Amino acid sequence: MKSLWARKPIAALVPDSPDGTGMKRTLGTRDLIALSIGAVIGAGIFSTLGTAAAGEVSSTGEVIRYGAGPALILSFVLLGAVCSLAALCYAELASMIPQAGSAYAYSYASLGELIAWIIGWDLILEYAVGNVAVAIAWGGYFESLVSPWFDIPGWLTHGYFQVKASSSPEILGLLESAPRLMGLPVLINLPAFLIVAAITWLLVIGVRESARANNIMVLIKLAVLTLFVVVGTIHIDPANYTPFAPNGFTGVHQGAAIVFFAYIGFDAISTAAEETKDPQRTLPRGILWGLGICTLIYVIVGAVATGLVPYEQLKSSDPLAHAFEVAGLTQFSWIIALGAVVSMSAVLLVFQYGQPRIFYAMARDGLLPKAAAKLHPKYRTPHVTTIITGVVVASAALVADDAATYDLTNIGTLFAFVVVCLGVLVLRITEPDRPRPFRVPAFWFVTLGGASACFFVMKGLPLRAWKGFGIWLVIGLVIYALYGYRNSKLRRGLDPLPHED
Repeated sequence: MKSLWARKPIAALVPDSPDGTGMKRTLGTRDLIALSIGAVIGAGIFSTLGTAAAGEVSSTGEVIRYGAGPALILSFVLLGAVCSLAALCYAELASMIPQAGSAYAYSYASLGELIAWIIGWDLILEYAVGNVAVAIAWGGYFESLVSPWFDIPGWLTHGYFQVKASSSPEILGLLESAPRLMGLPVLINLPAFLIVAAITWLLVIGVRESARANNIMVLIKLAVLTLFVVVGTIHIDPANYTPFAPNGFTGVHQGAAIVFFAYIGFDAISTAAEETKDPQRTLPRGILWGLGICTLIYVIVGAVATGLVPYEQLKSSDPLAHAFEVAGLTQFSWIIALGAVVSMSAVLLVFQYGQPRIFYAMARDGLLPKAAAKLHPKYRTPHVTTIITGVVVASAALVADDAATYDLTNIGTLFAFVVVCLGVLVLRITEPDRPRPFRVPAFWFVTLGGASACFFVMKGLPLRAWKGFGIWLVIGLVIYALYGYRNSKLRRGLDPLPHED
């Protein structure tokens, strides 16, 4: 039992490959800030904003959770404060442990192998499962964008389970009208599948090329959001801000839990540690600057959206484009749809970038099969885990429904944040003299406050999210017992797995 809590020495978590067999260090501070913006500003702001403002009601009229109304901007501020505490903790650990494993590696050094495994398994919810939802949302916006010119059959843009879960008679009608194979309706989300496949290929050929593509997409999404803010500000009706908080703090709290999906991703850049130049300085800057810029953008966009139309009318799968339509600004709706397509492409890129590197780090420690630690002989990227992640996410996006994945992703990510905050506290106590290029100020307040604040946001999620999260953790523990425990290199006293070709 004692070996379950064995901590990996930090020195073993700081990879160094002077022979050039490791990943290429090509990313600077601006690249990391762009990756952060690319990951954070996407499906959340373009899809969950409306639900966070208006709330969610069941088909029987029962309130599932209350909306924040115009006080949505307070939800963003609340989340910005919560995530800032977690970001400070990420910054300290990233400067100490510049490894591709992110929260997994930090937990291994501070809280032991069992917690590290749980976090590594948990992060699948943030990256891979979250990306299924993003890919499906991308497919919906893509269909809206091209519909004026191309009529894509519904059976090619709606997955089977997405159709089964729908309450729309038109979409449910696809069960009867779709072509059949062996008696079963063929219902697939082909655009979602193809975008994941394209991004997987881009990530295999190199991080530098991926970063360039991300930088271009970030510029486009910022330009579209600027257009929304400028045009929307001109047409704001101050009466829409009354009542400001229709459901009081309960609405602000539950709205924050919904729209937390909009903040997921700022921690993804910590997975780029082994491809970052001077990571001890660059990673903290990228994490903190990226989060600060995204929070400011969210507050401004939220203020404009709730002032442009009554908050109840924002309830839509595409709230920003819908707000323009309700306000009579239909000539700009297609631009918003274009921005959403580009934004979600950037999110897919960064999340598909992060997940394989966590698998890669776990495989080097023996907790996953050795093949997952291989690097491409030419591109020096973890191509095996990149391709596996791409196949799984693309296949799931082909048929899945995205409704429940948002909450599951939120609770998994918040749990990882809690563990990172506690990890900083543990290391401050157990290894107070270890060099820290970046130090969390007022660390007792930041660590305990950050962990408590993240747990508080978790409480705003519905019971179904907690049940799904519990089942997910049980599955992960079974896999660890059957494979990871037996093959752990730390437990067997072996050196970390070297880079492999």
